[in-house]
Amino acid sequence: MPSLLSSLLLAALPLLASAAPHPAWALPGDSPYHSLFRRQSAVPPVGSDAWIALYPQASGTPTTFPQSWTDALNAAISQGLIPNISVSNLNGGYPTYSDGQGTDPDICSFTYVCNATTDLTNPPDGIVALAFDDGPTSYSDQLYDFLASNHQHATHFMIGSNILWNSAQFIHAFNTNEDHIAVHTWSHPYMTTLTNEQVVSELGWTVQIIHDSTGGLLPAFWRPPFGDVDNRVRAIAQHIFGLKTVTWNQDSADWSISTGYTTLPAVEGALNMWATGPKSPGLEILEHELTNITIAAFMSVYPTMISSGWKVQPVPDAYGFPWYANADNSTSPLQYTAGVASPQQSLSTAGSTSSASSSPSSTGSGAGDTVTASASASGSKSSPSSGSGSAAKSAGEMRIASSWASAWAVGALALGLLTFA
Repeated sequence: MPSLLSSLLLAALPLLASAAPHPAWALPGDSPYHSLFRRQSAVPPVGSDAWIALYPQASGTPTTFPQSWTDALNAAISQGLIPNISVSNLNGGYPTYSDGQGTDPDICSFTYVCNATTDLTNPPDGIVALAFDDGPTSYSDQLYDFLASNHQHATHFMIGSNILWNSAQFIHAFNTNEDHIAVHTWSHPYMTTLTNEQVVSELGWTVQIIHDSTGGLLPAFWRPPFGDVDNRVRAIAQHIFGLKTVTWNQDSADWSISTGYTTLPAVEGALNMWATGPKSPGLEILEHELTNITIAAFMSVYPTMISSGWKVQPVPDAYGFPWYANADNSTSPLQYTAGVASPQQSLSTAGSTSSASSSPSSTGSGAGDTVTASASASGSKSSPSSGSGSAAKSAGEMRIASSWASAWAVGALALGLLTFA
């Protein structure tokens, strides 16, 4: 009669068969991105006090982060992967540089309409890469309900601190709608005004909270707040976190309705013009889930997009990429799971690190596992609104648990630890 362990192994065999082979894009088990974001053995429920306690509470750019992130930064700098571009200063909302112009190819600021060859800006003909910035907010449920009612998936470039304080809406977008979640920094600063370490902190903490709250998914895309990105920031996103930079080819200006800069009819007019206009190139429109007005603008034009023959897709689908660095989409099995560790443990003491020559040195006290960013963030288009939520173990967590069980069984077989009675 088979033993209990043998029975478990037999139950796991279908999982083993379905898990192989890994697609070519899957990150290897020793990928540096995996080593930077190791999930905890038991993640508290999203929205719980224990979950909230894992992440930075103060406003602005988080001032501490795991030593492994700065080690990865320093390694990339030593390999010549991070350009030595000065931190910018804002002049009327435009970044200015002490060592050149934003239009210089070596700097390539998107604010000055410079796109790097690696930027995702123009989707293929006939495709709308549907994305919304600045969520989740207290208004987001209206958008998520509309998308679900139309069986439409979208990309949500989420602010890390908004996930923290609007967890119920995050659960709605990811668990209920199974939409694509991407990175929009932790506190929505002008990224080129930050030091290398601050850029790492803004991106890293947002990747961390998404990774922990989705059953181990690793984000693969990010959008810079205000479109403020240059080659230094692009390189940090790419070489430290494996993030592709997504910009846009049309700006709805919906975010400025509340400021009086534009009006809802003007935004709807622009959206309808693009929806009924030429289909080459495709559309990557800057839109927001900031308020009920910005959401209403999209909902008013969506039927026209469909009736005009556009193929409306999340950003990765539009460009032919998987949704995450380790999964095809929000419900597919993970390809290689990360190890087990706790970000809370890695932040137990303060530490120090050296920084790139283009940014001030970080300082800290003691010898430990964190580094301190050298200044605070500037600018924020939106601030987190309070909110809370809780959820049972997500499908993502069940997915990663199955992957661990399968991997353990394979290893046990290889080592001869399992026998059949």
